[in-house]
Amino acid sequence: MDNTILNVALRTIQAELPASQAQMQWAVDSYALVFAALLIVCGVLGDRWGRRRMLLIGLAVFAVASVLCAFADTPLELIVCRGLLGAGAAAVQPQTLSIIQNVFPADQRAKAIGIWAGVAGMAIAVGPIAGGVLLEYFWWGSVFLVNVPVVAVGLILTWLFVPESSDPKEGGFDPIGVALSSAAMCLVIHGIIEGGNSGAWLQWASTGTILLGVACGAAFVWHERRIEHPLIAMNMFAHKHFAAGVGAIAVAFFTLMGATFYLSYFLQAVRGYSALATGVALIAVAASVMVMSTLAPRLSERWGANIVAGTGMTVLAVAMLSFVEATATMPQWVLEIQMALIGIGLGLTMTPATEAIMSTVRADEAGAGSAVNNTMRQLAGALGVAVLGSILTVGFHDSFGDDRPAELAARLDQPTSLVALPDSALATPQLDANSSGSITEALDFAQRSVDALEQRERLVAGALPESAIAGFRQTAEADLRAYVAAADDAFVHGMRICALVSGLSALVGAGIAFAYLPSRRRAQSGPPDERSIEAPTEFAMAKE
Repeated sequence: MDNTILNVALRTIQAELPASQAQMQWAVDSYALVFAALLIVCGVLGDRWGRRRMLLIGLAVFAVASVLCAFADTPLELIVCRGLLGAGAAAVQPQTLSIIQNVFPADQRAKAIGIWAGVAGMAIAVGPIAGGVLLEYFWWGSVFLVNVPVVAVGLILTWLFVPESSDPKEGGFDPIGVALSSAAMCLVIHGIIEGGNSGAWLQWASTGTILLGVACGAAFVWHERRIEHPLIAMNMFAHKHFAAGVGAIAVAFFTLMGATFYLSYFLQAVRGYSALATGVALIAVAASVMVMSTLAPRLSERWGANIVAGTGMTVLAVAMLSFVEATATMPQWVLEIQMALIGIGLGLTMTPATEAIMSTVRADEAGAGSAVNNTMRQLAGALGVAVLGSILTVGFHDSFGDDRPAELAARLDQPTSLVALPDSALATPQLDANSSGSITEALDFAQRSVDALEQRERLVAGALPESAIAGFRQTAEADLRAYVAAADDAFVHGMRICALVSGLSALVGAGIAFAYLPSRRRAQSGPPDERSIEAPTEFAMAKE
């Protein structure tokens, strides 16, 4: 719910804090990066120290971080506090699936996971409309404060009803693995964002940083395969159902988080929706997720997880590819159908893919398995925002150009030679280095120019004939309309490229799901056994 609320509030926060688009990307990604970096650690700690205990700690941290986010005064403070919010969420999320794994027997687990996914869908549904209502009547910090009463209820219910459970086995801690995995994710995401914002992909700040992150990731894999108590048991991925489930979930969230990021800007900046109207428009996604995720377990029993999840990824791909034909003035009913298809695809994918992952890990190691699932999901979501956000920036910039704001300012200031005017009544002084960097910054410059023109009219009233002033106004309005239309077209151009990348990614996920998730024949053979995942060679011997 917190993430979906934030998505409809992005433009409002960006304008009121204020912040650049790159800083807003980091406000989204800092949460996901810290979340992904700590999920494995928190999952393992939950297995060792108690899952209920970690759940309570995480909820408390999440509540405190929500208050800090609400009262952040600068973009940097918001980014840091969002990271702390991610740390609290990292302590919560793996414990939820882990507790389900330990409380419910194997024959009831798929239904429980379906309800778990349905509740997540309900939270997604509530988020956009709640964010819109809060922004309509309160300041932007309220989208974070709303977490506090929700967390308070969660703390009480967890304390009263959730049983404590833990893994009785002893295990070591892997600080090197924590450092390498965190460094890898941070460096890769940072490089992608920097490359997209600057357009200088061949500089160290972008490509060099990405390569260093990839090297840290390779070192992490090498290290984890050679120590006795790794953060991630790499041989988990030797089980095709585990690997396919992780892959399908990762592709789905790469597509979802990236698409939600650019669709929020499309609805508000291009189509002119308020935050409340944006929340209402996005409900179709969330409501479809909620409905389909609860139906998916029964569909999987009948048709097989591979058919259900593969179909879901295909529907998601079709929905994304349909945005390749999007326009700024497309009918609302078409947009709502596209949104509903996104939700249907996600709902059909999440439950069978999650069940495939959790069915391959032993109950007393469920925290680690759940943490791997959530780590890949959050990392993919962060990459979705970074990659698609960067593609959007590059696409917008290439279509809009560097000089268009300056050209507009020069045209708007042409009549000023007739009367001496202060800078506040001129368009050219309103330019800054980022005026062509994103649609938000381009439109902000246009609004500053309008304010300058209004002041100019007041200053020259009486000094120039009314007919001359009216002529200047008419010319300026035509220039501003053309400028805004060009900004809208440039954004839609970038969004279409993003939609193509999203759709092709979802098709890859569909292929993974169809080929490697459990089929109906395997699902009917009985519940999966409760053995832990063995080494790849032992799997091969067992199959033989």
